[in-house]
Amino acid sequence: MTVAELEFDPFSEDFFNGPYETYRRMREEAPVYYSERYDFYALSRHVDVAAAYKNFETYSSARGVDLAAVRSEEPMGHKSIIMMDPPEHRHMRGLVNKVFTPRAIEAMRPLVTGLIDRYLGATDPAGFDVVQDFSALFPVEVITTMLGVPEEDRQQIRLWLDEFLHREPGEVEMSEAGFQAATQMAIAYYQLVKERRAAPREDMISALVAARVERENGELTALDNIEIAQFAVLLGGAGAETVTKLVANAVVLFARHPEQWQKLLDDRSRVPAAVEEVLRYESPNQYNVRCSREDVTLHGVTIPAGKPVFLLLGSANRDPDAWTKPEVFDIDRDRAEAQNLGFGYGIHSCLGAALARMESSVALQKLLDYMPRYEVDWAGCSRVNMQNVAGWNNVPVRVLP
Repeated sequence: MTVAELEFDPFSEDFFNGPYETYRRMREEAPVYYSERYDFYALSRHVDVAAAYKNFETYSSARGVDLAAVRSEEPMGHKSIIMMDPPEHRHMRGLVNKVFTPRAIEAMRPLVTGLIDRYLGATDPAGFDVVQDFSALFPVEVITTMLGVPEEDRQQIRLWLDEFLHREPGEVEMSEAGFQAATQMAIAYYQLVKERRAAPREDMISALVAARVERENGELTALDNIEIAQFAVLLGGAGAETVTKLVANAVVLFARHPEQWQKLLDDRSRVPAAVEEVLRYESPNQYNVRCSREDVTLHGVTIPAGKPVFLLLGSANRDPDAWTKPEVFDIDRDRAEAQNLGFGYGIHSCLGAALARMESSVALQKLLDYMPRYEVDWAGCSRVNMQNVAGWNNVPVRVLP
């Protein structure tokens, strides 16, 4: 039997439809993989991915976190926090962490619960799309409400985000439509920042306008309008897309593993563990890209300085050297076995991870109430074609009596 040549193409239909067999081969055959087609390297084992996330001195975010940005020769202007290395990142992260305190997250629970009740209550149990009618709608409302986006503009942010992240198979660069969407979104946030600077309110953008951050020279200065707008774009995107995909992934996984769904029906205290297992088993974010700052040799392969390096957290979370029976979806697995990399790791771990976990847990609790028994119309399911992101665009379901 001839073994097919190993190829990892993060812009292919094979990747969009499920890369886990490719990940397995990469871990076994090429833990430091080189793509001749795209001129990048990729790390797939848990120990290597986790170490790279923490080693910002070797694997830098300063040129961006996707392939197009990292290999671009154009100099970066204003940078978002996701594209900073210490010490600059530490100062910005400290500022943002004040917004995501446990008390602040818990204070959002009534808003989250109300939005979930509203959107789930509007669906037809005889047939609805979990993504388009539910999980795509409430997360963007949560994060844009926090930011201060007017109610009538919140769902437009989601549509711009989807276009911005969409990639046709083989498409590395942003499409013209994606560029236009990103531009419109940035302009909308920039205008909102200007409005809040003139007339502050009780929202996150107003708080960022009032904040002072320590710069590299030690000086305390205000954030400018572009810095705040870029942060809003980042937070709005991460806050919306992650939960949208995680909730839909959960519905699909529990339909495929009904015995795990029954565990939740029998014991709701398992819901937080279920969220963690969905995050491990099929993370909405499959990878981040870094740029190597120096030559680094790993597993006999030298990654030259200045090369894009994919950190495949989706592969790391299925690594048998880190997890017992990682290909098994089990909400009762031992969480202490390894670090779940679904929200990243190290200094660039997800800013809103606690909020995303809370939203996802509330959504699962409400779905357990609303559809204790359900079936998925598999023929109607379709996956997203998105940069970095794995998940579903359509998941039609029917609630069973």
